[in-house]
Amino acid sequence: MSNEATIGHAHAAHAHPDSHGHGHSHGHEHHEQHFINKWIFSMDHKVIAKQYLITGIIWAIVGALFSVFFRLQLGFPEDTFPVMEKFLGHWAKGGKLTPEFYYALVTMHGTILVFFVLTAGLSGTFSNFLIPLQIGARDMASPFMNMLSYWFFFISSIIMFASLFVQTGPAAGGWTTYPPLSALKEASIGSGVGMDLWLIAMALFVVSQLLAGLNYITTILNMRVKGMKMTRMPLTIWALFFTAVLGVLSFPVLLSGFVLLIFDRHAGTSFYLSEIFIGGKALPHIGGSAILYQHLFWFLGHPEVYIVMLPGMGMASEILSTHSRKPIFGYLAMIISLTGITVLAFVVWAHHMFVTGMSPFLGGIFVLLTLLIAIPSAIKVFNWLTTIWRGNLKFTVPMMFALGFVSLFISGGLTGIFLGNSALDIHLHDTYFVIAHFHLVMGVSAFFGMFAGIYHWFPKMFGRFMNNTLGYIHFFVTLAGAYLIFWPMHYEGFAGMPRRYYDYSAWESFKQFGTLNAFISVVVIVVFFTQLLFVFNFFVSIFKGRKVTSLNPWGSTTLEWTTAIHPGHGNWEGDIPEVHRWPYDFKDDGNGNDFVPQTVPLKPGEEAH
Repeated sequence: MSNEATIGHAHAAHAHPDSHGHGHSHGHEHHEQHFINKWIFSMDHKVIAKQYLITGIIWAIVGALFSVFFRLQLGFPEDTFPVMEKFLGHWAKGGKLTPEFYYALVTMHGTILVFFVLTAGLSGTFSNFLIPLQIGARDMASPFMNMLSYWFFFISSIIMFASLFVQTGPAAGGWTTYPPLSALKEASIGSGVGMDLWLIAMALFVVSQLLAGLNYITTILNMRVKGMKMTRMPLTIWALFFTAVLGVLSFPVLLSGFVLLIFDRHAGTSFYLSEIFIGGKALPHIGGSAILYQHLFWFLGHPEVYIVMLPGMGMASEILSTHSRKPIFGYLAMIISLTGITVLAFVVWAHHMFVTGMSPFLGGIFVLLTLLIAIPSAIKVFNWLTTIWRGNLKFTVPMMFALGFVSLFISGGLTGIFLGNSALDIHLHDTYFVIAHFHLVMGVSAFFGMFAGIYHWFPKMFGRFMNNTLGYIHFFVTLAGAYLIFWPMHYEGFAGMPRRYYDYSAWESFKQFGTLNAFISVVVIVVFFTQLLFVFNFFVSIFKGRKVTSLNPWGSTTLEWTTAIHPGHGNWEGDIPEVHRWPYDFKDDGNGNDFVPQTVPLKPGEEAH
């Protein structure tokens, strides 16, 4: 549907942001549009956001289920689970995982959750949904390119999913797919067709992210409504802007790494291979370096951490301020710290590579830069804590998840200081300490940011609320579960317990953790079923949730709450309201409200923030 068609319905009564009865004039448009055009090949950013979100939720279930399977193996290495054979067939004959498929599950779990859920699902959903609504745009700069970005992601998803069903199994080189394991088809059963499909899917995924990122940046820079200066943008938009910048600059490097890997696999080149022997026979590969791949991978891999984290940081800032009924503390400092994180994210990638034989001098530089990036992160944490300090806190479900995000970000981030130190990292590298650190700070806290965003903007997305009771159960079980799963892993890591091993019971030194591993596995299963409760709540609430009756149910100040409860394509039916003030004016407006929307003109003598 064209923007012009929507704008054509505008009339004076709808120009005021608080007027009710929006949406009636769109009734016949919904009949004109075919289901396929409206919901499948839609160019409306709000529909594309929902497509990203629902695809991301499906992938999250798959990725989490994989972790349940391999945790059963880790927690109960002697036992068999017939239910696994039903799901995994000959890869779990008699209810016990094969070692090859265990590694494939670990690989696919990481790939799915890092890229398909926390990159595409999180950023794709909220960048699409919030950027036009919060900056006052009718849609993205290029709605067609936006639609294409989702469909590249969808095709990538189909290929990645198909790789689970090939005879030799999916890729099994770890989610980082280091060569030579990934570069040689003969290296292992998981280096066959599954690896080719993994590389093709990831290449298409990168194309999707580039199309999306360019669109987000262009929209934010060029399509802000009158009065929406950069310094009046919500922190959510700043965070999504920097997320897109990180993606556009770093994903092409990853793509080049994958292309060279495909050449090594199929064109006889030796970019990553040198002096390889298989079964005592020398292969003709000379002169390559597996370390080159690590440089290319981690040049994306470290910015990727912040591609995953920044949207959560932006949304947590917005949600903490809104539900504390207090202006965000240090708005400018928040923007500067986001800028600092974005710049420093590009110069710390080699802290993943301290044990590759890197020059200690160079290692020292990366240690310094790694510890420096803790400063802007700490600024954000202090500003969040100061925002809620002495605020009028409303402990809504989105607020709880935003607080959980801050808690996990602090506790997971502190352990990064250990790993950022090259001397300590030599002992801790590739142990359970690394798993504990990045799951807390990047995995679970990013999920908490995502959940906070879903619960907060669900009324805007679907015109209904999610069930509060189920939301609170979801929060408390997931928060407790996250700490019970990952906190003990720090101790296992200190003891030197290596990650990605199939069975620890053969080692005398790791046998002591048998009971602890079993405990962690039980908690994983409980947390997994709690996420299914969230999925149930999400899909049922779309149709049966309590209806939203107010345009602005949370009492927010930002522009998205000035649209109709069910906005059509084009978002505002009349003129887009002009912006007069910054996005966090939580104060008495003289009419009994404790907030002043961005669209309210400044009173005589009132200064702009």
